[in-house]
Amino acid sequence: MSAIHHALVLNLHQPPGNLEHLFSEQPWEAHEILFAYDRIPRFLWDYEDIARVHLSLSGTLLETLSNPEFQSRVYGIVDCGSLIWHLQNEKIIDILGTGYYHPVLPLIPAADRDEHLARWRSIAGHLFWRDTFQGFWPPEMGFSMELIPLLKKFGYRFVIVDSEHVEPVTPMQWHELRYRPHVARYNGEEIIVIVRDRELSDAQESGMDYVWFVKELAQRTQWCDFEPLITTCTDGENGGWFRNTTNEVNFWGAFYREMLEEARRNGLIQPIFIKDYLDRFGTFGEVTVRTGAWNTGWHHGRDFLQWTGSQAQKDSLARLKVISKAVHEARDPAAANELTGPEQGDLNEALWRLLRAETSCNFYWGEEWVHRCHSDLDEAEACLQRYNAGSSRSPSAGNG
Repeated sequence: MSAIHHALVLNLHQPPGNLEHLFSEQPWEAHEILFAYDRIPRFLWDYEDIARVHLSLSGTLLETLSNPEFQSRVYGIVDCGSLIWHLQNEKIIDILGTGYYHPVLPLIPAADRDEHLARWRSIAGHLFWRDTFQGFWPPEMGFSMELIPLLKKFGYRFVIVDSEHVEPVTPMQWHELRYRPHVARYNGEEIIVIVRDRELSDAQESGMDYVWFVKELAQRTQWCDFEPLITTCTDGENGGWFRNTTNEVNFWGAFYREMLEEARRNGLIQPIFIKDYLDRFGTFGEVTVRTGAWNTGWHHGRDFLQWTGSQAQKDSLARLKVISKAVHEARDPAAANELTGPEQGDLNEALWRLLRAETSCNFYWGEEWVHRCHSDLDEAEACLQRYNAGSSRSPSAGNG
């Protein structure tokens, strides 16, 4: 039987200020999260010849890890500066692009999506010393076809989507749909679609052993007359399976170590970077992707119900759209006039407050965190009011 190629994808994200808060209120949880991050490159060092892991790190997480004050605070627990340096190891880690404040992109105004992608590219390019990232991880795997031109604008080669939402345009069998890369097209632009196997990802999230995994993959790919690509994607720092500090019983020691050892012995499953698989095997057919997200334990991901189910969530998203429109209407003429000084500062703050309000976690926890969205939107509105009072559009500035 030919090799089965496995692409491991881990999503790493902390909402703004969350790690700082945990260090004050629940320090051991903060320690576990940082240990989970630090464990990734350290575990992989001994397997540079065979290990291949894709990581998506939100802009807010990168902001925290690179903050000198935070680095000083946690020094002696985890050296965050060294951690960022180790994550640059392109032999074992491929960094995927994402949105800075981890928004569910299809739920936020189109004008804001560009800002999230640009800001993430800026901080990641600086920290990882590169300006090219081939793959894109949609926060919460929230994807819609209308995102394709935006992703192409930022130079992304492929995007990862959930198997629940992929439908064939080219006639194909189930195993071809799920275990080969495809192309999706929208408004004259196209991007490669990498299909996350939902069931295998669920197993990766909750805990599995290598013997079960290899049997399951062999069964699922038994009709493949090609070398399949199996893509599993989960969070990489949530749950005891990833946070457990004892290697013998966590993801890395209890599962991935055995997989790597077998891969070294030319075992059936071979780790691979998605970009390398594409270079070797290319794409197969055309697909379309229904709008949706990944499953989050209690919901299937269709219709974004996790983030839109309650009236409070709906009201917050509606308010986001109103304030986004006001911010961008103010910024466009300001950019044309090349404003400087306090007025420009007010507009800049209004924008980042708006973007931060769009963090997916503000909506995911039902009504528990919705107030965080409104708090930032309140500040965005206040900034706009200061700008309007002091800009050229006010009588005091000679426009009366």
